[in-house]
Amino acid sequence: MGTNGSTMLEPLRQGLPPVDPTAVSGSASCALPARYEAVRGARSFTRSTLSQWGLDGRFDDVSLVVSELVTNALRHALPDEARPPGAEPEAAVRLHLMRWSTRLVCAVRDPSEDRPGGSFAPERTDENCDLESGRGLFLVDSYSDSWGWHPLAGRLTGKVVWALFMLQD
Repeated sequence: MGTNGSTMLEPLRQGLPPVDPTAVSGSASCALPARYEAVRGARSFTRSTLSQWGLDGRFDDVSLVVSELVTNALRHALPDEARPPGAEPEAAVRLHLMRWSTRLVCAVRDPSEDRPGGSFAPERTDENCDLESGRGLFLVDSYSDSWGWHPLAGRLTGKVVWALFMLQD
């Protein structure tokens, strides 16, 4: 099968790619508070990280996708009146940025196990693009080269939604 696109993406379909120091040239993450103001913090973190990696030219597209992924995650992480006080301390939203020589992955973890965007799955479903719940993921699909999601494994509850950007050599 070689190193075609589908082989390269296989680890992403199984969750976050393993952080192998020999393969990953850069990795950064930050926890985000469960407040909508966190989207601004996520953009700022993305700007400084991409700048350190010499990828300033990709900021606009990556920032738009990060904003959408974080906004979607916050919808599920914000406090719920039905949740007992102090419950789910692990429910923080976390942004991960990972860079390889030819690709950049943005991944956002949230506490919800629901499929992202309801019926707007990673497969292109143009008939769902105008649904309110699918609009943000339509933008993610449009501005990134690929995206997907995976439930968290083990004792963690929630999911990771990721977007892949191909980089020029």
